[in-house]
Amino acid sequence: QVQLVESGGGVVPAGSSLRLACAASVRTGSGTTTAWFRQAPGKDREFVSSSTYGGIKVAYADSVNGRFIISSDNAKNTVYLQMNSLKSEDTGVYYCAAQSRIREPTTTVGAYDYWGPGTAVPVSS
Repeated sequence: QVQLVESGGGVVPAGSSLRLACAASVRTGSGTTTAWFRQAPGKDREFVSSSTYGGIKVAYADSVNGRFIISSDNAKNTVYLQMNSLKSEDTGVYYCAAQSRIREPTTTVGAYDYWGPGTAVPVSS
């Protein structure tokens, strides 16, 4: 069982930056993916970014590509999401997710077995 805890959320003005962290209780399996999803009020949870093989393979949603950067500190079992040039449409609760085994596609909620409680990121315009 893997426990995930997100941190770093908070109210920020549009155009600013914020870094989220996702700490895992144990190291996740080799080849599995850790990802960030977000959920805006009244909307479905959507894929934001993912990291596989300790950061060797990364992916981003089109809406954040070029503004967000995912990174990993394998020694700390922690994945970070650096969010730059934040927009009001980035507002939502950000969730960290991890896999118990390799499953595709890693952009879908169903590919993940473990979820953190989420951290809120309200972006004020």
